[in-house]
Amino acid sequence: QVQLVESGGGLVQPGGSLSLSCAASGSDFSHYAVAWYRQTPGKQREVVAYVTSDFKTTYADAVKGRFTISRDNAKNTVYLQMDDLQPEDAAVYYCSRHYGGGFHSSVEYWGQGTQVTVSS
Repeated sequence: QVQLVESGGGLVQPGGSLSLSCAASGSDFSHYAVAWYRQTPGKQREVVAYVTSDFKTTYADAVKGRFTISRDNAKNTVYLQMDDLQPEDAAVYYCSRHYGGGFHSSVEYWGQGTQVTVSS
């Protein structure tokens, strides 16, 4: 059974930075795409950043230029560096592992989520 455990959430002031981590266990991480999603109350979960098994990345328009996704296959970990955070970035952030390695692959596993709060 694959487990994904996020860490690094918290409270930050507008304009600040946070770095999220997601450690995966239970399978060979390197063959799969992984991603970060976020969700606020009453809204659908939305993809924020996505990285394929061969390290290609894509981002939601709202975070382009501010967020960076990366992966370390040796550590079975995916990261999300978030800079210039704004109140609208506040959400529960979830990491995901997907069925395949490329783009447009469905989510197979979710992490439990980590709260990001942006407030002065």
